[in-house]
Order: sequence, then C-alpha cells, then structure tokens
Amino acid sequence: MIEKAIERLKNTKSLLVITGAGISAESGIPTFRGADGLWQNYRAEELATPWAFDRDPVTVWKWYDWRRGIISKAEPNKGHVAIKGFEEKFENFFLITQNVDGLHGRTGIKNMVEIHGNLWRVRCTKENKTFMLLDHPLKEIPPLCECGGILRPDVVWFGESIPYEYLEKAYSAINSCDTLIVAGTSGVVYPVASFPQMVKDNGGFIIEVNIEATPISQIADISLFGASGDILPSLLKGLEG
Repeated sequence: MIEKAIERLKNTKSLLVITGAGISAESGIPTFRGADGLWQNYRAEELATPWAFDRDPVTVWKWYDWRRGIISKAEPNKGHVAIKGFEEKFENFFLITQNVDGLHGRTGIKNMVEIHGNLWRVRCTKENKTFMLLDHPLKEIPPLCECGGILRPDVVWFGESIPYEYLEKAYSAINSCDTLIVAGTSGVVYPVASFPQMVKDNGGFIIEVNIEATPISQIADISLFGASGDILPSLLKGLEG
C-alpha cells in the first residue's frame, strides 16, 4: 500500500496535509482526551472554555503553564520533519494542524495554519492584540498585558468559533489540493473532521496515516496504519527515490 501512496504523491501537483494530536503524542505530548488529559482531576473540557476562564483565570492559566512546561521539553519528531520535507518537495503545499503546541513551526514550515491557535501566543482580553509569550514558568498568573488587561492563550476553546481568516486559508487549500495526507487525527473534532470529505467531494485523493482505523478510514483511498514518525519519512524517501 505504501508503494501505491508514493506513486500517487509522485503524480500530485498540490498537496494538503492535516495533522492532529497523534503526531504530537509521538513527541511525548499527552493527547487532549482520555486519562492522560486529566490535570488535578479536571478534564480538558472543563478548563478550555471561555466560561472557565472568566470564572477562574488563575486555575486555567496554571493548567496552561503545566502544559507549556511539558511542551517546552518536547522536540519535533520524524513525522514533523517529514512534513517540512513535503513542503520543500511540492510547489503547492499547505498544512492544516489542529495542534496548539507550535512543534510544526519549529521545523521552519511556512505554509500552514494552526487552526486551533498556538498556546505560546497570547491575546489581550482588553485590547485584543496578540503576541508571543515564551516565558516558562510564567512570571505571574494570570499574566497581564502592559495595558493592564488579563492575557489569555490565543487558542480556540470549546464553545468558540474558529477565526474566519484561519478557515479562509483552510478552505482555499482544500479547494486547490488534489491529494490529502491526514496524519494523527481521529477525525471527530469539527469542523476539521469535515475537511477530508470536502476534499473527496472535490475529486481529491486521500491518504490516511493513523495508528488504527478511524472514521476517516471509510473515505480514505489508502489507509496506512502505524506511527506517523515511521510512515511519513518513508513516503518522503519514496518521493526522493
């Protein structure tokens, strides 16, 4: 099956890659779901909301400071590096990542949208301006803007809409790609879960790379099961061969 996927990629003019938590899990970052998503008996769904932040910004920021600590020790893995390799290979390339850890950016990738935001970037709740805040641990919790406003992580929380400019970039890539690689995502979080079907409806070819079968498997043209850190470099190597 991998040979068939390589053959397809050799005939691809415009490549889109979508990644999720699975690719970051291979760098040692816990996924948002299940037992490893727990922090001090809170579930992620209880903390990653605008209501939780309005009610208790200190607790929410303590959780994000903990997560930033884990991520600061992580490095981009072979899967991340291979995706950067795809960007160098294809004239028309775009990455949509659901991950907020910034690991893709650390490979130097340019053509991407972090559709759920980036937890190293903050937004002022008073003036709405955004900027990077790389301190870890944070010097104060909650961190404050120079204007005195409370800063929040510049991520999309449960109950919030994805910013229009992020969606615009994503839809543009969906409409122009002829091949999609989906890696490390279960295909259950919307609206990203609908993106593979949109590619399919446009006549695109779908290559799935996941540890096990997912809802995406039902529409994928090829499903490659295993670690993205093994499979993606193999696809890239096949392209170069």
